[in-house]
Amino acid sequence: MQPGSSPTIQEFRVRAVRVPLTEPHQTASGVVAESPLVLLDVITDTGISGHSMVFTYTPTALKPTAEMIRNIEALVKGEALAPVEIEQKLAKRFRLLGTQGLVGIALAAIDMALWDALARVHSMPLVRLLGGAKKPLRAYGAVGYDGVDGCAKVAERWAKRGFTGIKAKIGYPTVQEDVAVLRAMRKAAGPDMVIMVDYNQCLTPTEAVERLRVLDDEGLTWVEEPTLAHDYAGHALIAREARTPIQCGENWWGTLDMQHAIEAHASDFVMPDVMKIGGVTSWLRAAALAHAKGLQVSSHLWPEISARLLCCTPTAHWLEYADWWNPILAEPLRIENGMAIVDDAIGTGVAWNEDAVHRFAT
Repeated sequence: MQPGSSPTIQEFRVRAVRVPLTEPHQTASGVVAESPLVLLDVITDTGISGHSMVFTYTPTALKPTAEMIRNIEALVKGEALAPVEIEQKLAKRFRLLGTQGLVGIALAAIDMALWDALARVHSMPLVRLLGGAKKPLRAYGAVGYDGVDGCAKVAERWAKRGFTGIKAKIGYPTVQEDVAVLRAMRKAAGPDMVIMVDYNQCLTPTEAVERLRVLDDEGLTWVEEPTLAHDYAGHALIAREARTPIQCGENWWGTLDMQHAIEAHASDFVMPDVMKIGGVTSWLRAAALAHAKGLQVSSHLWPEISARLLCCTPTAHWLEYADWWNPILAEPLRIENGMAIVDDAIGTGVAWNEDAVHRFAT
């Protein structure tokens, strides 16, 4: 490559895997027993590749998502390695079809892989490429919809690992059962543990208001998605009525969803998902929007790349830690005393354990 010239995109390598969870993760909306993932390598003319992965939630969407990513290769092959420019080009190309759902997932996979490639071309960690500085981040662990005894055991395990925050899936038949679970976790994890809860959209706004009148006395840090993710008016009603902060964002598709939610006063905090928000390019826009509105930003899943992005987010709050995809990663994110440790690894922190990828390939 000549000095001053830009690498170009030559090829996509797309693979589908199904990674079983060590322990199935139960929510009020169903059980997650495995992770269907599409892995993408964007190969440049320099021989340097950028890596990303996306989560299709259901195996039904795995092969269609992989095929969608493969089909987009023709639209960017030969283009300069310029993630922001390519994001704009693809957004325009898919405007009539829409950039949500499987299209949105595919575009995010490409954007994340392009940023990883760009950082690798410059032999830099993503944090430094974006002008940030690495720092330890507060991380919290997940507790499933496991009842009083099960949730207490998991909460105790997270506490023993040094975590200072945990988030539980709730939405039991009665609010009294929700409260019993929370109190059991607090007893098991200790009085200083920060506790959040997630209803996974299972309540109507009226039901949520009624439950929050009880939960407001439990000292929770936030209540996540009490009603449908895109019912901004419903979430705004709940936020007005509740003393406990409301958390939303993991199901917002792009920054326009986030803008609409903020304008509706639907959430006290924000929690973008780097895949659904649109990759690194859109995360940076979301972080700027949150900063302008004084809203604290937490992450949803994707701990490796999310940790790097939170280091570049002025109002960073909490990192959601999950080890679901550790088996296929060469170097999973390191956790020490409940803090996520961002190292000097080149790129986004995503690289493959090829033996495991081969083992879980579909």
